[in-house]
Amino acid sequence: MEYIKKDLGSYKLHLIKTDKFKSITVKVSFHRVIKKNEITIRNILSDMFMQSSKKYNSKRELTIKAQDLYAAGLRTTNSRLGNYINTDFYLTVLNDKYTEDGNFASSLEFLSEIIFNPDVEDGKFNEEKLDIVKSTCRSALNSIKEDASNYSLIRMAEAFGEGEPISYRMMGYLDDLDDITGASLYEFYLDMIKNDFVDIFVIGDIDIKEVTDLIKKYFKFDILKKLKMPFMVDEKKPRRSKLVFNEKIDNTQSKLAIGCRINGLSEYERNYPLTLFNVIFGGCSDSKLFKEVREENSLCYTIYSITNKLDNVLLIRAGIDKENYKKTVSLIEKNLKDMCNGKFDENDILMAKEYYNTALEEIEDSQSKIINNYLMMELINTDDIDVKREKMSKVTKSEIVKVAKKVTIDTIFCLEGVRNEEDLF
Repeated sequence: MEYIKKDLGSYKLHLIKTDKFKSITVKVSFHRVIKKNEITIRNILSDMFMQSSKKYNSKRELTIKAQDLYAAGLRTTNSRLGNYINTDFYLTVLNDKYTEDGNFASSLEFLSEIIFNPDVEDGKFNEEKLDIVKSTCRSALNSIKEDASNYSLIRMAEAFGEGEPISYRMMGYLDDLDDITGASLYEFYLDMIKNDFVDIFVIGDIDIKEVTDLIKKYFKFDILKKLKMPFMVDEKKPRRSKLVFNEKIDNTQSKLAIGCRINGLSEYERNYPLTLFNVIFGGCSDSKLFKEVREENSLCYTIYSITNKLDNVLLIRAGIDKENYKKTVSLIEKNLKDMCNGKFDENDILMAKEYYNTALEEIEDSQSKIINNYLMMELINTDDIDVKREKMSKVTKSEIVKVAKKVTIDTIFCLEGVRNEEDLF
């Protein structure tokens, strides 16, 4: 696998040459510092790109064109990475070796059409199509509590990091939705094209020069841009005493969400010992939390922990019966203390390293995961996959214990189910 990065002034082009895949995937990523009041309009804009363009005036026409390009796959996503919000365009198309000469170039032209030539008339997006997209968004926002697991995490994060990016609802906000018009959406679109920082990734069995020339031809940004702040969110000290609160919901199962602050990590600790700590603590089905809380004590339906390295945060989530709340929290706190005291052995470390190596192998089997791996190398200076394997193999127990001591429980939230099982019958 060959990786080449080119700084083209107004954006960076990342080329990943590999003969492992029959397809070529292109990712065009727009980044800007996240603002709470821009999340909703950005979500709407992302959806509008997939409705139509100036040349392809309906969703049906977009679909037909994609099929003509040998079933090219096209999608947009919005996500948050630390201090930034990203709008990503993904294009996946068969290599010309398996279709016909010029199909990849035509696919890039199609993607360029969608990004740079939206369905705009008289300085505004089509209001009828906008109303459809807004209606879909409104329905999703109104039904946010129906996904109790996700809602519990949202409520915990809002209290855990009030005013911080982690507290923002990436689904958006109803109050902001009502203010979006075709004209205001087009104004926001122009601002995104003009001011967002852009990365373009291309992965596949590609000719470097040919692809570079095609990208330059179809993706033209005229303004030089620089990142305004790091992607990594500044550390926040944990509260002196934990914030503990709950909310009732019409559900049979309760959802537990716990937010932990991580402070004082070195770059090495963040990328290596922290990862192994999480796998051993709660990151897999062989973890301490899964075995002790779920299997040995039968206190929960699900339980796991995940790290958000860009936010310096560890999250613990569990599905429980409300009467098991105190016991579950107590065992979680006990297991974190045990990790700090080194109450795990070399077999646990070996298991975690094998789990990590399997995850690396899965990255190498997915074009989008390979792209995201190189993106993280760009954003927070992580290592490439081979270096990761080597460094992870050398992580010691004492390094994991040192990291465990830097993890502090800050906020505990329980979304308490108040419906009894017999109410279902």
